[in-house]
Amino acid sequence: MATEATPPPPGGTATTPVPPTTERFVEMQQSAEFGELRRAHRSFAFPLTIGFIAWYLLYVLLSNYAGGFMGTKVVGNINVALVLGLGQFLTTFLIAWFYSRHAAEKLDPKAEAIKSRMEGDA
Repeated sequence: MATEATPPPPGGTATTPVPPTTERFVEMQQSAEFGELRRAHRSFAFPLTIGFIAWYLLYVLLSNYAGGFMGTKVVGNINVALVLGLGQFLTTFLIAWFYSRHAAEKLDPKAEAIKSRMEGDA
């Protein structure tokens, strides 16, 4: 695949950020700022993950052990199992949408601040 961009000169340029050292990465990982970013991610991701797994397991258990309930017709040929199964897809998309909003509002600004500090201090 051909591109029109010229390759970067050997040895890099003044505009290319210098990667931080391993010691700097470890120092940043142990900082309060990084801990806050990690907490913001975990406080959102873990509860939603546990909730979704519980919801999925409920669906599986109902499918296996409550066939009569799952076969109950809701409208026409649409039964409870189909409604709950489609609810699984809806829940997946809602979680992805909520996470993207959460990341854009809370995680990305903190991560960008850490990134710029790491690239600036290198």
